Amino acid sequence: MCGIVGIIGSSPVASNLVDALKRLEYRGYDSAGIATIHDGHLMRRRAKGKLRFLENKLKDEPLEGLIGIGHTRWATHGKPTEVNAHPHVSEGVSVVHNGIIENFKTLRVALEKDGYVFETETDTEVIAHLIASGLKAGQSPEDAVFFTLSQLEGAFALAVIFEGHEDLMIGARRGSPFAIGYGDEDEPGMYVGSDAIALAPFTNRVAYLEDGDFVVLNGTGAKIYDQDRVEVQRKISTSMAQTLVVDKGNHRHFMMKEIHEQPDVISRTLSHYIDLASERVDFSALDLDFKSLPRLTVTACGTAFYAGLVGKYLIEKWGGLPVDVDIASEFRYREPLMAEGGAALFISQSGETADSLASLKYCKAKNQKILSIVNVSESSIARESDEVLPTLAGPEIGVASTKAFTCQLTVLAALAIHIGKSRGVIDEALEVKLVRSLVEVPRLISELLTEEKRIEEISHSLSQARDVLYLGRGTSFPIALEGALKLKEISYIHAEAYAAGELKHGPIALIDENMPVIVVAPEDELFDKTVSNMQEVAARGGKIIFISDAEAERAGCEIVDQIKMPKCHPFVAPLLLAIPVQLLAYYTAVHMGTDVDQPRNLAKSVTVE
Repeated sequence: MCGIVGIIGSSPVASNLVDALKRLEYRGYDSAGIATIHDGHLMRRRAKGKLRFLENKLKDEPLEGLIGIGHTRWATHGKPTEVNAHPHVSEGVSVVHNGIIENFKTLRVALEKDGYVFETETDTEVIAHLIASGLKAGQSPEDAVFFTLSQLEGAFALAVIFEGHEDLMIGARRGSPFAIGYGDEDEPGMYVGSDAIALAPFTNRVAYLEDGDFVVLNGTGAKIYDQDRVEVQRKISTSMAQTLVVDKGNHRHFMMKEIHEQPDVISRTLSHYIDLASERVDFSALDLDFKSLPRLTVTACGTAFYAGLVGKYLIEKWGGLPVDVDIASEFRYREPLMAEGGAALFISQSGETADSLASLKYCKAKNQKILSIVNVSESSIARESDEVLPTLAGPEIGVASTKAFTCQLTVLAALAIHIGKSRGVIDEALEVKLVRSLVEVPRLISELLTEEKRIEEISHSLSQARDVLYLGRGTSFPIALEGALKLKEISYIHAEAYAAGELKHGPIALIDENMPVIVVAPEDELFDKTVSNMQEVAARGGKIIFISDAEAERAGCEIVDQIKMPKCHPFVAPLLLAIPVQLLAYYTAVHMGTDVDQPRNLAKSVTVE
C-alpha cells in the first residue's frame, strides 16, 4: 500500500524525493517522510497527513544530501502519527518499508532483550534495529541487510541507507513490488521505487527485482542478487511510465476525470482485441486451446472480483465454458482442487495485489495455465503469467476503481466471444452481432455521461440516507455489488447488494419508508422477475431508484427516480450499467464532503494481506 522511493544523484535529492512521492499518492497514505545523508550525517523529516505538510516542514528545515529515501505510509502497525511515519532509524541506519513483517513481535522481544529501545508501534523499526545490530557486530552493510532478510517473515519491499556511506543504498523485495531506475550520461544517478511512475521524471530505463532479490546500488549502477546471494541479471526495459500524465485536467477529482475517460480507454482496449474492419475478435497471440479446456478458474479481489463475476456469466453463457470465481483472499487458503489441464485467470488493476499473486502461485504449482487481465503490463502478476491480456486504461489515480473496471469488463466480453467461437457456441453471424454491440459501448457511455446532471440531483437524496440497498439479477447482480461497494468506499454510507431473487430470504426485513433501494434492471430476459421483486419493495414503502432502459411505466409500481439507460444488447449491458452506479457514488460523496480520490482507510494497491 505504501510508496517507496530512493535516489542517488549528482545534486541535492530532497525535492526530487518529494516529487516522486507525489506520483505515488494514488496508492493512498496517511503520513510521509524522507531521509538523506549529508557530510556523513543522517537526517530526516517526517509529517502526518498529506505531502504538503512534509513540504512545509522542509521549507523550514531543509535537507541537503545527494542520497536519500522517501516514503508515503498507510498504517498497518501503529496509528498514523509522525512518530510512526517512515523512514525509521537505528544507530545510523535508515529504512523505508512497504509490507508487513509477520514475526515482528518475536523479533522485537529479542531486540529489546539486547537493549534496543523502540520508539514506534511499527513492525518496520525491527528492520532498522536488526541491520544496526549486524553493523555493530562488525558486518558490512551488505552482510547486515542479507542477514536481516533471513530473519524476516512476511511480504515486503525495503530500501536502506547508511550514515557515513553517501554512495550506497540497498533494496530488497519479497512479495511487494520494487523497481530500479538507471540514469544515463545526461542525467547520472540511480533510483528505486515501488512503482515505475515514481521514477518517470528521472529515467525510463527500469528493471524489476524478482521475488527474493536484493540490490546494492551506488551512483553509477546496481548489483542484483537472488535469495541465495548469487549475483543475477534482471532485464532493463524501457518503461512507458514517462508518457503518462497524472493530472486532473478540468475535473474536480481524479475519479471524475477517470469516469469521463471511459469512452476513450474502452475504445483503446477494444482496438487491442477486435479487428474493426472484419468485426471479429482477435486473440491470435493467445496460446491456449479453449476448445479442450475443462474449466476456467477466475480469481480477484474487490472491484476486480465483481468484474470476474460478470465474466462468469458472459463466458458460461456465450462461451460455453464452466467457470469458477473466487475471492483471492479465500481461494489461497482453501486449497481448492484444480481441474487437470485447466486454466486460471487473475484480474487486477495494479497487478500487484498480494492475495491474487499468492493465489496465482498456488495455481501455477497445480499446473494450471496462467492468464491475467492487468492494467500494468510490467507488474508482478503480469510477469508471473503465461499469457497477459492487458487493459489499456492508463494510470488510475482515484482509489475507487472506475475505468479499470470497465476495461476489465471489456476484455472479459471480448474473451467470451473468442471462447464461444473456439467451442462452437458462437457462429460468425453472432460474433459480428456481439462485436458490433461492443463497438457501440464508447458512444453509448458518452451519451450516458451527458445525463450526469440528473444523476447528481438524484444523489442529493442518497447523501441523506443511513443505509442503501442495491438489487439486480444476472449480470446486473455483480453491477449492484459494485455500486454498493463504490458508495461505501467514498461516501462512507452503509450499502448492501443482493441478487433480487434473494429479497424474500432476509433482506426484505430491512425495507421501510426511509430505505433507498437502487434497482439495476435492464430490459432483458430477467426483467419481469426483477420487476416482481421491485414491486415487493414498493409495497413496503422503499424508495426505488430505477436504473433501466425500460420505460418507467414498466416498473408497475411507484418509483422515486429513474436513470434512463440507452438501449443496447444484453451482452454489453454491464459495461453501460457501471456508469450510473459510479456517478451515483461520486456525487453522493461530493455532497457529503468526503475525500473522493483518497477515502479514509483505503489504499489503491493492496500489496499486503
